[in-house]
Amino acid sequence: MTTAQWSDDRVERLKRLWAEGLSASQIAAQLGGVSRNAVIGKVHRLNLPGRAKAGGSSSAARPAKRPTQTQRPATFQNRPAAATATRTVTRAAGATMLKEEIEVEAYEEVEVRRPLNVVVPISRRLALTELTERTCKWPIGDPMKDDFHFCGCEIADSAPYCTYHAKLAYQPVSERRKAAR
Repeated sequence: MTTAQWSDDRVERLKRLWAEGLSASQIAAQLGGVSRNAVIGKVHRLNLPGRAKAGGSSSAARPAKRPTQTQRPATFQNRPAAATATRTVTRAAGATMLKEEIEVEAYEEVEVRRPLNVVVPISRRLALTELTERTCKWPIGDPMKDDFHFCGCEIADSAPYCTYHAKLAYQPVSERRKAAR
């Protein structure tokens, strides 16, 4: 596509559609006669800001923040947390993309447990050349600094890490999802 085909009217329409959160493919289909890559190239040449998410404006898509709890019991706590948010979603109706607002209610069960017996191993501070198949290969520190080393504790079976570092490295999927929130 040559630059002559980007009339002022088409550029303004491109800017409007981009701001509405349409994908490059959708914009190309609405403009007609241009490819998805041509739309992406024009967006970059115009230095348009990152477009809104397909779900609408970012402020409408964010669920309300949960209030923080100031005091927690020492053992553990179970409480359901509910948040209601209005979210704008797009859906296809034939060849037309429609935007509609839906109300989303999310429940999350939060469980906080204090570890009862955590034993942190004392690192043997081994260098890379000192590691064997029976030593923990958990890196400690910044590799660009002189004090960088590996744990070096004894390992069980053929695992790369000692028991403590294996618990840090291999977390069940449910715990990883909770930690990511």
